[in-house]
Amino acid sequence: MAAPKTQGAATQGEEDGDGNRGGTGGVSYEDSKDCILEPLSLPENPGGTTSLEGSPSVPCIFCEEHFLIDEQDKLLKHMIIEHKTVIADVKLVADFQRYISYWRKRFTEQPITDFCSVIRINSTAPFEEQDNYFLLCDVLPEDRILREELQKQRLKEILEQQQQERNDNNFQGSCMFCNEEFLGNRSVLLNHMAREHTFNIGLPDNIVNCNEFLCTLQKKLDNLQCLYCEKTFRDKNTLKDHMRKKQHRRINPKNREYDRFYVINYLELGKSWEEVQLEDDRELLDHQEDDWSDWEEHPLSAVCLFCEKQAETIEKLCVHMEDAHEFDLLKIKSELGLNFYEQVKLVNFIRRQIHQCRCYGCHEKFKSKADLRTHMEEAKHTSLLPERQTWDQPQYYFPTYENDTLLCTLSDSESDLTAQEQNGNIAIISEDTSKLHALKQSSILNQLLLHESLKN
Repeated sequence: MAAPKTQGAATQGEEDGDGNRGGTGGVSYEDSKDCILEPLSLPENPGGTTSLEGSPSVPCIFCEEHFLIDEQDKLLKHMIIEHKTVIADVKLVADFQRYISYWRKRFTEQPITDFCSVIRINSTAPFEEQDNYFLLCDVLPEDRILREELQKQRLKEILEQQQQERNDNNFQGSCMFCNEEFLGNRSVLLNHMAREHTFNIGLPDNIVNCNEFLCTLQKKLDNLQCLYCEKTFRDKNTLKDHMRKKQHRRINPKNREYDRFYVINYLELGKSWEEVQLEDDRELLDHQEDDWSDWEEHPLSAVCLFCEKQAETIEKLCVHMEDAHEFDLLKIKSELGLNFYEQVKLVNFIRRQIHQCRCYGCHEKFKSKADLRTHMEEAKHTSLLPERQTWDQPQYYFPTYENDTLLCTLSDSESDLTAQEQNGNIAIISEDTSKLHALKQSSILNQLLLHESLKN
């Protein structure tokens, strides 16, 4: 594959002075969908080279140079110097290996100027001193969709791994402070270290890749390094005294090495949990008021799934959606036997499709929500839901709109009653909480969680 040419007049993808792109940057819905799915399921390299899956190296997009996955910066530097190509916001790419594999294939199919903005440097200098650089960024719809799909795939993999670890009762490990051996679930060891040694790395359910996390911490202790201040000491006794006296039995929250072990860091790319929390705190401070005497509570209104109509109760909103759009949410809930979380995923799925002006019945995309609504009502597609596996996915646990009040009004009371009738009206008897340890071991919740994981 030839490297992009860097001399000569600006091509059709060149940016003007305002930073706008010309050329053929846009892609249709069907084209972008086809392009995105291929590298996620079947990664492929041009020229018959070895597949990247499981490989410790990543090739350059334009040539046969390979770099170790951990040497990502060297690859980026090589692309800038040798091929005058820059990838914007690399830290927001969830899977760098698949991202490079995808564009390596695409650049063999079309010219680079069809995808990249062209930035001319030294534009006021003589022609022979001018040069062009190529910027690949998410301004291009295809690149943005690729990044979003990679993020969804990464989040799905992390949640599946987390669920597997939560249900794994074959964990085996020893305490880092007293060397006591533990068998069973990982939470037993983590709770022991928190309770007996005041070493708390967070709730077990918030941690992923727990074995790797514990090995990382153990290796630091074996190297006589404090986990909090990260200073190195001459022997184990000195290290133990230091961590006990200085209350350093905790990890360093500023060490980004630990971010990959917490699920929250996979929810929003480019932001750690501290940054997300800081944004929430700032928003609280900005809206803080000293005088609350004129406070008036306003009733919350839920918005229709298909139009701007608002209602104060879900009953009124369901009547409106049934009359105006022939969409019976309560009937769908009853027929499909949806619990609360399944209703949440269905509502978030519909919200996202409507927001993107895409009909979920036939997958056709429209220029405006009004055109989409007219089509769905005329074609009777409002009640034509896709297959369950299309919307029953972990990504739809997260709301499309942060202030979607409809999610707060959903209830699974009817499904609970139905389940109770099917089981012969079994009475629910409260358990004795005086023996809490025995209760946890024999709780029916353990069986329910195991059954749910097997079903998924």
